[in-house]
Amino acid sequence: MADTISVTQLNQRVRSILSESPAVKDVWVVGELSNLKKYPSGHYYFTLKDNTSEIKGVMFKPSRSRIDFEPQDNMKVTAFGRVDIYVERGSYQFVVETMQRSGVGDLYLAYEALKNKLEAEGLFDPSRKRPLPPYPKVIGVVTSPKGAVIHDIITTTRRLFPADILLYPALVQGEGAAGSIVKGIEALNREGVDVIIVGRGGGSIEDLWAFNEEVVARAIAASKAPIISAVGHETDFTIADFVADLRAPTPTGAAELALRDRKEVLKHLDTDMIRINRSLSMILGRMHHRFEMLDSKLDPKRAEQRVSMYSMRLDDLNSRMGSALKDKIEVVRRRFIRLDSSMDIHVRRMLENDSKDLRRYSERLESINPMKVLDRGYTLVTDESGTALTSSRQLKPGAGINVIMKDGKAEAEVKKVEMR
Repeated sequence: MADTISVTQLNQRVRSILSESPAVKDVWVVGELSNLKKYPSGHYYFTLKDNTSEIKGVMFKPSRSRIDFEPQDNMKVTAFGRVDIYVERGSYQFVVETMQRSGVGDLYLAYEALKNKLEAEGLFDPSRKRPLPPYPKVIGVVTSPKGAVIHDIITTTRRLFPADILLYPALVQGEGAAGSIVKGIEALNREGVDVIIVGRGGGSIEDLWAFNEEVVARAIAASKAPIISAVGHETDFTIADFVADLRAPTPTGAAELALRDRKEVLKHLDTDMIRINRSLSMILGRMHHRFEMLDSKLDPKRAEQRVSMYSMRLDDLNSRMGSALKDKIEVVRRRFIRLDSSMDIHVRRMLENDSKDLRRYSERLESINPMKVLDRGYTLVTDESGTALTSSRQLKPGAGINVIMKDGKAEAEVKKVEMR
């Protein structure tokens, strides 16, 4: 058996072989920069790639002074350097000593071309953007079932407002991803969801490329349900972001755009109920004042008829108010049927208080009905013309008067007047 060596020794041997091979040192390599990161140390780490292959690359701080431009993602460069191996990880990389700018990367050019084409067609026009429903019952999500996107959306939904989440598990990266996303949008539309979130986590332009495909852009534009795009990080922009009805910087942000905060909803509900109570009190107050005026001014011959008419109007008003309150509560019930029981108890208590107030006001109004006084044994005295007599000074001996009781009236003649 040959002598054994450690993993470190093996990597060191490979590194020695590479460093001595003229085929992989002092070479010029044409490629496109991707996943470029600059560390506080001043070193650049990136991927150098072409259409079919890629290699990890590094440019150390001393080499940075040899170039007169700032490297960026999607930039085409011709890099000079050597292949080396990072012993600790056993990964080989291209160590760049200098580079020249060659132009914009192919993917970026394709991105710009499609963006200009769809913009010219009006797919980015704000006028075609659809508003989100205020209280969606079902939110469709097109994303990977294993990523953090669906977890973040579900967590945020539970915190904000009840809504069902319907997930279409889609490929969001690599071959077939664009078609999978399109199928997801179409499937969720057939299910009749209220709003759709299309998204995935961050990554390079290659990782996000499915969301830059024309078929995905047109599927978003053709969707019946409004779509929120939540692709990548806040600094990543895809074609899907421009076509979608709204763009969210993160999946959590997408859920926050789709749903209202339950605390705010309860606050608005309380405000609406206070406004309804105030309006009801004002209306009943005006009716109370009108009945007081009637009590002092109505012609006794027509008092009962007019009081009955106003009572009918009051009954009609009470009925319409009851219907309005019932309709309002029914709308609220449909919208917030999934809120916790504390909200139902809160609304029910307010309605019970409103009903008690309404009964109390109705009883007070009925108590001041002038004709009700006759039921308690009192009479109404008028002269022959029907004018109510409220003072003995209005009477003269021999004058005719009418005495009105609850079930009829009598004609009489004044024989003697005594004043106090």
